[in-house]
Amino acid sequence: MDKANLHVFFLLFLILSCFCESNDQLTQANSLSPGDMLISEGRAFALGFFSPTNSSKSLYLGIWYHNIPGTVVWVANRDSPISKLSSVKLTITNSSEMVLFDLSEGRTIWKTVNTTSEGADGAIVVLLDSGYFVLRLPNGTVVWQSIDHPTDTILPNTRVLLSYKAQVVGRLVAWKGPDDPSNGDFSLSMDPSSNLQLFIWNGSLPYKRSLVVNEVSVSGGTYQSNTTSVMSQYVYYTGDELYYAYTVSDGSPYTRILLDYRGNLSLLSWNNTSLSWTLAFDTPSSCFLYASCGPFGYCDAAAVPTTCRCPDGFELVDSLNLSRGCQRKEALRCGKENNFVTMPNMKVPDKFLRIMNTSFDQCAEECSRNCSCMAYAYANLSSAGGTMGDTSRCLVWTGDLIDMEQASFYTENLYIRLAESPVQKNGEFLKILLPIIACLLLLAFAALVWKCKQQKKKVQKKMMLEYLRSTDEAGNKNIEFPFVSFNDIVAATNNFSDTNILGKGGFGKVYKGMLDGTTEVAIKRLSKGSGQGTEEFRNEVALIAKLQQKNLVKLLGCCIHEDEKMLDYEYLPNKSLDYFLFDSARKSMVQWLTRFKIIQGVARGIMYLHQDSRLTIIHRDPKASNILLDKEMSPKISDFGMARIFCGDQHESTTNRVVGT
Repeated sequence: MDKANLHVFFLLFLILSCFCESNDQLTQANSLSPGDMLISEGRAFALGFFSPTNSSKSLYLGIWYHNIPGTVVWVANRDSPISKLSSVKLTITNSSEMVLFDLSEGRTIWKTVNTTSEGADGAIVVLLDSGYFVLRLPNGTVVWQSIDHPTDTILPNTRVLLSYKAQVVGRLVAWKGPDDPSNGDFSLSMDPSSNLQLFIWNGSLPYKRSLVVNEVSVSGGTYQSNTTSVMSQYVYYTGDELYYAYTVSDGSPYTRILLDYRGNLSLLSWNNTSLSWTLAFDTPSSCFLYASCGPFGYCDAAAVPTTCRCPDGFELVDSLNLSRGCQRKEALRCGKENNFVTMPNMKVPDKFLRIMNTSFDQCAEECSRNCSCMAYAYANLSSAGGTMGDTSRCLVWTGDLIDMEQASFYTENLYIRLAESPVQKNGEFLKILLPIIACLLLLAFAALVWKCKQQKKKVQKKMMLEYLRSTDEAGNKNIEFPFVSFNDIVAATNNFSDTNILGKGGFGKVYKGMLDGTTEVAIKRLSKGSGQGTEEFRNEVALIAKLQQKNLVKLLGCCIHEDEKMLDYEYLPNKSLDYFLFDSARKSMVQWLTRFKIIQGVARGIMYLHQDSRLTIIHRDPKASNILLDKEMSPKISDFGMARIFCGDQHESTTNRVVGT
């Protein structure tokens, strides 16, 4: 409305107000007709009938600033205009409802609905200095209030109900044109899918989007999105209700938030010097429109002019058409380790999945382990004030990231998944070269360690071979045997752990081990300093290395390390024969057929030693504890430390000491 029309509008109401008595209340005993006005107690606002322009043939019931002509803040019958030729009245019924009735046509143009079960005589309408008016009963019960039915304006120091139980309730709807109060194309309301963000809609399509809000309660604090010397605005929960409110400091000029017919949400302040409304803040256009930077693109609010950019690891799809968004420089590969780039000060994207009550690490892990997760953001709600039971909020995105913005007044970090860490241009060659150098050094070190180990094995094996050859009873100077390193034995027995002990003998302990992680072995470790054990060790290696028969235990290897001497045998899971024979509970487990098989096997083994091997060997200690049993309960003769070798034509021999059991 131009200034000429504003002054005509103002003069019209000055003239009308001279002939009509006005106050701030309407009762059941009177009514409000064109030319009548209610004026709030502080004379800040007026309620009555107005025409949008001087030439308009239609009347509307509305509220405007009493001292600022032409600034309408609320309209009742915005889609049902009244002809100036009609006779209309605003009255209060006996059922405590407010009705705008056309007497000429006999029809109701607009009415309130009594949402309470109460109804009584004496209901009144009061126009408040806040700019809203209420219908209430004599006992003070509010039956209806205009603040619950806003049009295109929100006034300060009041709260507007946005949603109830996650369902959209309140919304602003812009005028259709600068002089047409009917419902326009643009509206403002909460996002029905998340109840966490405000949208400006163009019809049913998103036009602009606010940041994602945090759920905080009245008692614990407020969500404060912006603070200046003029205004603070809040979005907060109380029970199941979500409210929006803003306040202005004492002494501030008239202030209002307006959603205009072009879809702009503006904070306007009255300037008494220029007698006009000045713009304090508005929702910008350009790349701030919904999804204007396309998938994975974000609006850089700090740039002059504002422009669309790509996150690290992305590039523009079309530099001539920024709305096509950004694409990855390297595609994600499921199963490969991905990295996340941190983007600070972000309005996070739309279309998210919310996960409540998680830590930051849990939120990051939730996204990291899901190949389809493109990004995540985390907020600690407890630091924002008293919460409605939830202490944190994790948002994750599984599709394209749309409608992002970066500005200093946003506080959230957004973590976007990349195939690998972005490589900066400065020092790129060094970053590539350093891992190669590290790998080469590591390989050189590994080769040196391997060479040292092999040299150590050769020395140990040479010492062992000389040690054994010096006492070979048969005079054979070419004893062949497998060698096992001391480090491998330590690893196999878990450093000779007591939990690995299979048994103890006169010459030491026997451990269960796992060589190379695959072969189960029994490792006989001779006691240090045992002269008898040393002799038996030499004898056993020299003998068993030459023997090959299924009823003789198999020697897999041996080891000498300093004064340590060890023998590695095949592992037999059923232990020894005495384990069964001399236990009253287990002896019954060995049935006659099994016993007969054991007897036969021991006999075959002894016969092999006495007659069939190329050396005639007398065991000299064939007791039950030296008869080991495999998983099939087949016997194997062990412990050849006391055995003697006979020459081919020798039939008897004399021992120098008492041996055997």
